[in-house]
Amino acid sequence: MSRMNVQAAVTMNQLQNKIDVIGHNVANSSTTGYKNRSANFTSLLYQNIDNFSDVAANATGRVTPHGIRLGSGARLGHTNIDLSAGTINTTERGLDIALLEDNHMLQVEVTENGVTETRYTRDGGLYLQPFGDNQLILSTSEGHPVIGQTGGPITFADDIEDISINNAGQIVVRRGGQEVIEGQLAIVEAIRPQFLEATGGNLFRLPDITDEAYVAADIIGDVAAIDNQIQSGALELSNVDLSTQMTELIQSQRAYQYNARTITMHDQMRGLVNQLR
Repeated sequence: MSRMNVQAAVTMNQLQNKIDVIGHNVANSSTTGYKNRSANFTSLLYQNIDNFSDVAANATGRVTPHGIRLGSGARLGHTNIDLSAGTINTTERGLDIALLEDNHMLQVEVTENGVTETRYTRDGGLYLQPFGDNQLILSTSEGHPVIGQTGGPITFADDIEDISINNAGQIVVRRGGQEVIEGQLAIVEAIRPQFLEATGGNLFRLPDITDEAYVAADIIGDVAAIDNQIQSGALELSNVDLSTQMTELIQSQRAYQYNARTITMHDQMRGLVNQLR
């Protein structure tokens, strides 16, 4: 009986984590470029108990474990990221772009605590920020520089009349009434998006890779400039389906209540046993 109590308590803790994931999805249902996350559960350690006295039931050739299996509940195995494209909203703004291909992402340069690393996002709302003397830099809404085909941030002289990004990801700048191309976005593809780590701010990063046989190229791959599929003057909305989230929330809450009821019944039965002594 105490084992059932442990199973219920462990599972309740993990169900709360799933409810937190659902709450995060709902809160970001209107965030540009936000990607839905889903929680997958796995069973914890099982113990096989051979309690059958029937020889035929445990005969040679049996393909299932003998006796019964007792586990220790369930845990949140992994949180998957759905990088499929969301609904496109036309804005007609020159620096707004929407990535049309699933799993394609922009690269941005993020500096935290003196450490600079490359992170990835689907949020195509880009802006210009002052950079150095008479320079401008293309950045995200939070000020993180966007990486171009040169491998570094995309910068311009600040004497521009207009700027926009075309459907090939090229930055088109107008000076003196003439348009010139001054840089191009470097798009990448998340080959295994389930391994990306969310860092907040609608950004993702590569995990810490310790296995020498497992390299970053297995997770993120380059996309040739000619293969860029971009819609300019538009933004990609969140791909969160609110009806699905509400359904999963109800299911998770019911499962939580069932496990809580198990603990309550366990306490009541132990109380009865103590009264019989």
